[in-house]
Amino acid sequence: MHWEFSFGYPTIWVFLALVVFIVGLMYKGIHKVIAKALDDRADAIRKELDEARTLREEAQTLLSSFQRKQVEAEQQAKDIVKQARKDAETMAVNARKDMAERLQRRAEQAEAKIKNAETQALTDVKLRAVQLAAIAAEQVLRTELASTDHKALVKNGITDMGKAFN
Repeated sequence: MHWEFSFGYPTIWVFLALVVFIVGLMYKGIHKVIAKALDDRADAIRKELDEARTLREEAQTLLSSFQRKQVEAEQQAKDIVKQARKDAETMAVNARKDMAERLQRRAEQAEAKIKNAETQALTDVKLRAVQLAAIAAEQVLRTELASTDHKALVKNGITDMGKAFN
């Protein structure tokens, strides 16, 4: 392709019109408007990037906070389970000790009841023996006293009782 400069060609007029149009736009400050629009767009993109970075940092902070809370919650759960086991063992030991003490007390009470029953039985047997001895003595005395002096016997009995109490 070759280039000839002649005002008879419409390409030259279109080119000149375009140059005049661009110079006119430059005179009116279109380049400043375009630069300002590009700068504004760059600032908006920068702000969005800063905001996205801030949101990412906040999300990262929240994530680490939640992870820390999760670890703490797991540790608390482990501590609760450990304490529950410890409490259960303590309760079991106390229950065994209480049961042993109750059994010991009941055994002691049973032994005391048995001793009381033995004592009561011995007392009852002795009382009955005394009663039977008194009845037998009364019968012997009646049979033998029928033939002896009552006044002398009562007098001897009173003196014997006085000696026995002194």
